[in-house]
Parts: sequence; C-alpha cells; structure tokens
Amino acid sequence: MKENIHPIATVTSTSGLEGDVRLRPLSRYFEEYIEEKGLRLGNTSSQSQIIQLELITGIGKKRRFKFQGVNTLDQAERIVGKTLYVSTGCDESINMISKDLLGYSVVTDSGERVGELKDVMWLPSNDAYVIHDGKKEYLIPIIPEVIKRLDHELQRIVIAPMDGLLD
Repeated sequence: MKENIHPIATVTSTSGLEGDVRLRPLSRYFEEYIEEKGLRLGNTSSQSQIIQLELITGIGKKRRFKFQGVNTLDQAERIVGKTLYVSTGCDESINMISKDLLGYSVVTDSGERVGELKDVMWLPSNDAYVIHDGKKEYLIPIIPEVIKRLDHELQRIVIAPMDGLLD
C-alpha cells in the first residue's frame, strides 16, 4: 500500500515558556489527523521528521499544541514556520483533495472525457473539483455518489455525473 504525505498545518508562533506552539490549519481534514501517530514536521515533506503530539490545551483559536522533545521557548522558536504533515494510506479521504491530482483527466463512467482537473475548492458543504474542458468550467462535488474512483496509474478521475451536472 502506497503511503501519501499531506500538509495539514503550519507552526505559526510560540505560546508560553514550555515549548507550546500555535498551528494554522492547511486542510479541512486537520481535526481528523492532528492526533494521528504518523505526524511529521519539516520544511518539505521529503525533509520532514516524525514527531509526536504530546498535549493539546485550550479551545478554538486559542489552542496550544505541545510536541515531544520541544520543551523550551527556544526549541519552540526553532520550529516556527515549519509545516506539519500527516502520513496516510491511499484509500483515505484527504487524498481526494491532494494537489497531486491537478492535471488529471476527468472522464465519466461511460468513458466520455469531461476535461482536466485545474483546482480543488473548499466549500462549506463539501469540496469540489474545478474542471476545464477548453471552453467551459465545471464544478464537480467531491462526494461518493459522483466520484467513483481515482486511477493514479492513468492519471484519471472517473465520475458518475448526476442530472444537470455537466450542462
């Protein structure tokens, strides 16, 4: 099973004298993965190192995050600006909004080409793919009823269009 690494937050500032930091989420899946064991910290995903979350204190935007091995203000200042990544399996939801999908061809389940994936939008109810066919732009909701499969080998997304979706 292929492992994927996705950015979920950036360390924005220190908080207190004991190594706590504040994070800015980079993904709508931040809450799902922040307490995962596969967290990595670094400037890039390839140069990141495994890190363990020790404690979360506070609520809402005032939350503070404490990582193992970061115990002083000086140590916390060294990780400000770094990105927090999560390692995931290939069948997890976060992979549906990966920037690695940009440029994939989008086709219907009957084989008709719809266009090329140009962007992923975060909308209040669900995410959506922005598809261009050269003339038109389509917004395709990223829901199981529409997105049938991702074929990474052929760089293709297969959809089952609902009535009116491609009009």
